[in-house]
Amino acid sequence: MTNKKAFIFDLDGVIVDTAKYHFIAWQKIASHLGIEFTPEHNEELKGVSRIRSLEIILGLGNIVASQEDKNYWLTQKNEDYLSYIENMNESEILPGVRAILEFIKEKNQLIALGSASKNARPILEKVKLLHFFDAIVDGNDVTNAKPDPEVFLRAAQLLNSTNENSIVFEDSVAGIQAANIANMLSIGIGETKTLHEAQFCFPSFLHIDTSFIDTIIKK
Repeated sequence: MTNKKAFIFDLDGVIVDTAKYHFIAWQKIASHLGIEFTPEHNEELKGVSRIRSLEIILGLGNIVASQEDKNYWLTQKNEDYLSYIENMNESEILPGVRAILEFIKEKNQLIALGSASKNARPILEKVKLLHFFDAIVDGNDVTNAKPDPEVFLRAAQLLNSTNENSIVFEDSVAGIQAANIANMLSIGIGETKTLHEAQFCFPSFLHIDTSFIDTIIKK
């Protein structure tokens, strides 16, 4: 077991802002079903699986659907989403992320992705960040959605790290809860009011000084 720290990053809303593309794709499905789907509603979808997201949207319209219909809508949503992210590039990396990734690598620490997204790898390739990651765990690898900690537990396992030596960066309440359940250090990226369960919270990576990361490494 290594004594190195394992830094585990969520993808959507932490590394890149793909949340806007998810919103547009889900809004298109909702509109087709006659459901009003607002940015506020979209907040409920952060960090949860695609299937659960559809269930939440159907619940907004009190719609009961067959599994066949659900599968069709899930496929349609993903196809729309993939078309939106097709032209993603490095400009879509959120501010300050690359500098933190570079610092962690310079310190010879471990980095993993722990995301519900099933398109994590191609997105990281498009924004040219894939080489930073020693392990990737995404929606294709897990069966339980956050706040179940499965995605983070698997990431730590792949890095041969203990939970106590793992640090999670998350922008969703469910993600922070998952990190806490796993007894990992939880760092929220977003509003403190929303992510108050996080052990630390920053508005963005621009507000995280490398000395903070260094302190975590030396603990």
